[in-house]
Amino acid sequence: MLSPIIEKALNEQIKVEAQSSQIYLAMASWAEVLGFEGVAQFMYAHSDEERMHMLKLVKFVNERGGHAKVSALDAPPVEFGAFKEMFQELFNHEVYVSDCINDLIDICLQEKDYATHNFLQWYVSEQIEEEALARNILDKIKLIGDDKGGFYLFDNDIKQLITAVPTVQP
Repeated sequence: MLSPIIEKALNEQIKVEAQSSQIYLAMASWAEVLGFEGVAQFMYAHSDEERMHMLKLVKFVNERGGHAKVSALDAPPVEFGAFKEMFQELFNHEVYVSDCINDLIDICLQEKDYATHNFLQWYVSEQIEEEALARNILDKIKLIGDDKGGFYLFDNDIKQLITAVPTVQP
């Protein structure tokens, strides 16, 4: 059974993951409109991955006797300036999500909910990967500078970073 404190905190994280999915979906649409097919595909896949993170939490809360709540979300931005700015925003958002996960783990330890703490270790590992990926992409964009040809190659290369989105087990 989940304590009310843990249930509330997990429901807040569900909203964070859902909001992440929406932000990355908006980024995908923006890139697609600009003709960057590779970046759009990457961001669509990233949006799907964040949704799977949310669903994993939903199932966990419900299976542990809680009630996962679906919350209203803030509308994401529709413009992102330049690709460097968009990927900087992606990186900053991943750092924010990592902070949220860390706060959630802290609550689990205070509540002595070791089952939820154990469950969340997957998210800790995932966030390490997410931050590293975003940092790697930013490094590549810095190397490109203002070279339009470099952005063309980057758009093709980013397709290789798309991984299959795992499904949530019933």
